[in-house]
Amino acid sequence: MAQRTEKEETEFKVLETLTTTTTPTLCSNNCGVTANPSTNNMCQKCFNASVAAAAGVDPNPISKKSSRSVNLRSTPARVVIRPREIDPVKRDQQQTINRCSGCRKKVGLTGFRCRCGDLFCSEHRYSDRHDCSYDYKTAGREAIARENPVVKAAKMVKLS
Repeated sequence: MAQRTEKEETEFKVLETLTTTTTPTLCSNNCGVTANPSTNNMCQKCFNASVAAAAGVDPNPISKKSSRSVNLRSTPARVVIRPREIDPVKRDQQQTINRCSGCRKKVGLTGFRCRCGDLFCSEHRYSDRHDCSYDYKTAGREAIARENPVVKAAKMVKLS
């Protein structure tokens, strides 16, 4: 019973390492943040700054943008509202676009746009309920021909 299995020994070693307290190493730049050995005993921020400085890139480009945006926000905004000028032809088109092409009933947001391009109410939305100029049969044939190309096998040479 005095013998321990390998599993028990490894569990004991893991628990030992977790319970022992080690003093965290601080950043080598003396910023006061804990360091990481994989980043040359620097914190992540100092490491990124040193890598950016070595590459010749500004390590903190956000500071310039944020100071610029603060200055823009501090200035008062002046808004000039001008009345919209609409041509009489466009005004008529905007008014008639909300009506059913079959019965001229107002449809608002509940209108149905047909494939022929017109707007219809719920009663006239089907192609058999209005004079639809869209050819569904030809469109269906073209779609089938496009999706299913003709596949022909190469002719076999007979050996006699």
